[in-house]
Amino acid sequence: MQSFHSASTPPAGKADFATLRRFLPYLWPKAEPALRVRVTVALVLVLVAKATNLIMPFAYKGVIDAMAARSGLGEAAWLGIGLVLAYAGARFGGVLFDNLRNAIFESVGQHAARRLAQDVFAHIHRLSLRFHLERRTGSLTRIVERGTKSIDTMLYFILFNIFPTIFELAAVCVIFWLKLGPAMVGAVLVMVALYIVFTQKVTDWRAKLRREMVDSDNKVTARAVDSLLNYETVKYFNAEAHENRNYERAQLRYANAAIKSEVSLSWLNIGQSLITNLLMAGAMAYTVWGWSRGQFTVGDVVLVNTLLAQLFRPLDMLGMVYREIKQGLIDMESMFGLIDTPAEIADAPGAPALRVTGGHVRFDHVDFAYESRRQILHDVSFEIRPGQKLAVVGHSGAGKSTLSRILYRFYDIRGGAVTIDGQDIRAVTQESLRRAIGIVPQDTVLFNESIGYNIAYGRPEATQAEIEAAARGAAIHDFILSLPDGYDTQVGERGLKLSGGEKQRVAIARTILKNPAILILDEATSALDSATEADIQEALGLVSRERTTLVIAHRLSTITDADEILVMGAGRILERGRHEALLARGGAYAEMWALQQAEAEEALAAE
Repeated sequence: MQSFHSASTPPAGKADFATLRRFLPYLWPKAEPALRVRVTVALVLVLVAKATNLIMPFAYKGVIDAMAARSGLGEAAWLGIGLVLAYAGARFGGVLFDNLRNAIFESVGQHAARRLAQDVFAHIHRLSLRFHLERRTGSLTRIVERGTKSIDTMLYFILFNIFPTIFELAAVCVIFWLKLGPAMVGAVLVMVALYIVFTQKVTDWRAKLRREMVDSDNKVTARAVDSLLNYETVKYFNAEAHENRNYERAQLRYANAAIKSEVSLSWLNIGQSLITNLLMAGAMAYTVWGWSRGQFTVGDVVLVNTLLAQLFRPLDMLGMVYREIKQGLIDMESMFGLIDTPAEIADAPGAPALRVTGGHVRFDHVDFAYESRRQILHDVSFEIRPGQKLAVVGHSGAGKSTLSRILYRFYDIRGGAVTIDGQDIRAVTQESLRRAIGIVPQDTVLFNESIGYNIAYGRPEATQAEIEAAARGAAIHDFILSLPDGYDTQVGERGLKLSGGEKQRVAIARTILKNPAILILDEATSALDSATEADIQEALGLVSRERTTLVIAHRLSTITDADEILVMGAGRILERGRHEALLARGGAYAEMWALQQAEAEEALAAE
């Protein structure tokens, strides 16, 4: 089973740095100079806002010193009033520049989130069928959702919290050095270092709890989605209570992990508050002591208090910022893990597009296995000439449907070759290969959209007239017009609002609209009743006319007109020939025909 992470996982610190390094190009996009200008302007505004905030304590100090002078309504009073206005202006300026910064930077954050989400979404579609069969859909969507949401938070905190806090800390240290001496600067740096180390250690401990909570959350969502997708199966086996118990256990594991995470947050907040308040108390006591000795003015006491209070705000935020960045890195690590998951099926370097000249399909001594311990196909060889119909029959597990997956190149073969018009399908682009092939599958799954949207999926740029023409070809146009909303009728999740025959007709119309050179009919009528099957067969006959057609059949009565029939068993071709010749041979095909005829007669007699 494929994994999001390599076998040798790097240490947490290196892994976090690697994730952050991969994230930064989304912040500084090379191909978007306008966005880089916005980042630069936003950073300049950050510095201007911080510089404005640093003016406030000095204006406040001046006001207090002017009042302490007790000069009545003379010059000192007017100076004090002026400083009050300067103080208010600086406060407003800090808010103004912060909000201008946010407004300018918002498009950068949204662009980064959009680009990364698109990269992940596109890569998920490039991954192999094997990956999607082994991965839970609910868990996958949660990984992408959490990773995408963490982008904006990461950008905001790195640029507008960590960077400004370092700048402000440096400015406060310079001011304290000049006003209070090196001893106070040393005390501030020691306490800040203690705060950062404490926050890092406790947050790293909390990160483990966060991982447990995220894993539990993934399992809860996956459990719920899996259960709801299999709603009918749950009902068939009267398993509601069983599903509820499974969901309850998953929820309980998540609740326990969430409680541990929140309790650890409380301890982190208590420790951070103790450190910052010890620093505040020590600095204020030292300044008051200096004032009593005539070293400082009353305004200096206020200055120290205000500077530390301003420094504590981003420091208090720094704890939360570090937690959010660590959590964001955890979420983004999973999403980058998705991007790093190698595509099992990849185009060869410089692969050309498939050139379809007639649609001549050839399987030449093909060997295939989904896993090395169990081979599925053994030395399978056949060809379908342009315009011919080849049918493949056999019991379940014979390897019939595997042929269609190989032709679509959902998997690569172990031996032999598969060619279309003489071109090995491994040597051409997957996009051009799949554009040349159309399929009507046994189990048609539709998007939870309108009937018109699902038909147009065969060729999204098609006009309404072309969509309706395809629906007529599939004999479903009149049915669609009889619906109140016509082509705008919603089909429900997986098309469950339509019957089996109606879904099959939509699938046929979708394939007609695609107009492929090669057509695969993968047991397209096996789940339908006889009357519906007859109607669908007529539509399929029109679709397959003049196309190279591979029919994977369950009911032999549907392929009696095939140019050649292959009878498969245990991954090998047991017999081949036309319908009449195979019956005359009296082998495996004749036995299957006799068995199905007997079943049909029994069903008819039972009516």
